[in-house]
Amino acid sequence: MTPAPRATTHLRRRSALELAAVVGTALATWVLASVLDLHESLSAFLARHESWQADELAIALGVLAAGLALHALRRRREAEQALVAEQRALADAARLAERNGELARGLIALQEAERAAIARELHDEMGQACTALRMETALLRRAAACDDTAAARAAATRADRQAETLLHAVRSLLQRLRPLHLDTLGLAASLQELCEGWQARSGVQCRFHDARTAALELDDEVELVVFRVAQEALTNVMRHAQARSVGVLLAHEGPMLALVVEDDGIGLPPEGQRRGLGLLGAHERAAALGGTLALHGAPGAGTRVVLTLPRHAAHAPRALEASA
Repeated sequence: MTPAPRATTHLRRRSALELAAVVGTALATWVLASVLDLHESLSAFLARHESWQADELAIALGVLAAGLALHALRRRREAEQALVAEQRALADAARLAERNGELARGLIALQEAERAAIARELHDEMGQACTALRMETALLRRAAACDDTAAARAAATRADRQAETLLHAVRSLLQRLRPLHLDTLGLAASLQELCEGWQARSGVQCRFHDARTAALELDDEVELVVFRVAQEALTNVMRHAQARSVGVLLAHEGPMLALVVEDDGIGLPPEGQRRGLGLLGAHERAAALGGTLALHGAPGAGTRVVLTLPRHAAHAPRALEASA
């Protein structure tokens, strides 16, 4: 039994004991009054003080007793309601603590997985490109020492291609760590580039539609959260959705900004079988800015991810109050 139900049981038990004590006291008083003829003595006393209306005192005391009984009953109900509210609050706090623990473990796992992926990319792509570049420069030095112009030119051409490959790998890695175009081109252009690059890698058609948001002023935090949610949603589509096409919509209404990522894939699994931690972290980031993140879909019906955020982080407290 949890603490709150124990407290409720204790309150009811104590109330029952107090009620039993009151009833017992009333019965003992009645027995004592019967033995000592207290009513006759009290009647004689009140009759001698009729001028003070002392005989009406019994009625007033009866009304007072009834009022105190009603007051005690009401306070008991309020105490039970307070205990029930406390029980709900404790349960919500326990669920929140469990969710935060799950989120923390998931974020740590995602961080380690991202570090491992970056390490593999550095070793496999950049390491190989640097090794090939060093081999070409060695051949270039050897050809220059032998005055072999043709070999030197061929080695220089291959080194240039390797340097270009290395540059693309560095840009791709930097884009994963921090979308550079957010600072230069803005959110809409960055999402357009994200969709084009994702389509080239996945082979799945990705359409981006911007509903007149390019000229909006957005906070950096808002832009980053929107971009990361779109990135994570497209990653999930590539991994799980088996979709033929994806649509990405960026729109706004008043002070709110909305991102919708919708696919025509196999849909969401049943509630108990969902294990996505990426969108769980995105949900927490959206909530921190006063926004919401919702997933819609069913098996075989595609998936729809809807992110809603205030365009400015300063509006987050008002958005939180409105949602509350």
